[in-house]
Amino acid sequence: MSAPAAAAQPSLISKLIGSRNLTIGATVTVILVAMALVSYVWTPYSPTAMNFRDKLQGPSLAHWFGTDNFGRDILSMIMVGARNSISVSIVAVLVGAGIGVPLGAWAAARGGFVDGLVMRMSDLAFAFPALLTAVIITAIFGPGATNAMIAIGIFNIPVFARVTRGASMGLWKREYVQAARCAGRGDVAITFLHILPNINHVLLVQVTIQFALAIVAEAGLSYVGLGTQPPMPSWGKMLNDAQTFIYQAPWLAIFPGLAITFAVLGLNLLGDGLRDILDPRVRRQR
Repeated sequence: MSAPAAAAQPSLISKLIGSRNLTIGATVTVILVAMALVSYVWTPYSPTAMNFRDKLQGPSLAHWFGTDNFGRDILSMIMVGARNSISVSIVAVLVGAGIGVPLGAWAAARGGFVDGLVMRMSDLAFAFPALLTAVIITAIFGPGATNAMIAIGIFNIPVFARVTRGASMGLWKREYVQAARCAGRGDVAITFLHILPNINHVLLVQVTIQFALAIVAEAGLSYVGLGTQPPMPSWGKMLNDAQTFIYQAPWLAIFPGLAITFAVLGLNLLGDGLRDILDPRVRRQR
C-alpha cells in the first residue's frame, strides 16, 4: 500500500471518535459508573435514613428527585442502586464468561461428542432462566444479592458458550491453524494463541450485551424480592415500592425506571459501536 493510500485509512482513534453510537454509549456508561463510584464516598443524603416529615416530597432544590414514603432521598437511593446493579452485573458476567468461554472453545476445538455434550448442556441451562434459577437458589439459601449474582451468572454461561463456539468453529479450518498444528502446537495453545485473539471483538460486544441484560435481570429479581435486600436500595425494589404511590407520587417510579432505561440503552449503544469498529465484516460492508 502506498503512503497516500495508507494515510487515507482512518486510524482507530478517529473511528472511535467518529462513531456516534460508541460516543453516546460510552458517555452514558461512564456517567453510570461515575455515579456508582461517587456513591461509595458521597451521596446527598443517607440512602437509608428515614425522615417522615419530608415523605413524598416532589423534586425540589433540596431533593432533586424527590423523596419516598419514608422520607428517603430518591437521588441518593438511585446512586447506591447503581452501585449494587453494577456489582451484581460484573460478577454475573464474569461467572458467565469465565465458564462459558472455555466451554465454547473446548466444544469448537474437539467437536464430535464433546461439542454435542456442551451444546445439550447449554440447551438444558436455557430451560432455567435467571428468575427460575433465582427462585430455586432462594428456596435453598434464601434471597440476596449474592444469590442473584449466581442465578444470572448461571444463565450467562450457555450464552457465552454458544457465542464462543459459533465464532470459533470456522477458524479451526484456517491455514494459520493448520500451520500451528504442523508446528506441533496442541489444541490449548492454538486456542489461546490463535482462536481467542481472533474472536475477542465478538466476546467484547457480547460482554456489553450481557452486562445490560444482567442489569435488567437484577432489577427484575429485586422487584420480586429475590435480589438486593432492604435496607440497601435497588432500582427494582424501588419500582416495586412505587406501585402503591404511582398516582400520588409518580416520581418514585419515573426516576428508577429512567435509570434502568439509560443504563441499558448506554450499554447497548456501546456494544453496537464496538461491533461497528472491531468486527471486520462490518468494516468491509462500510
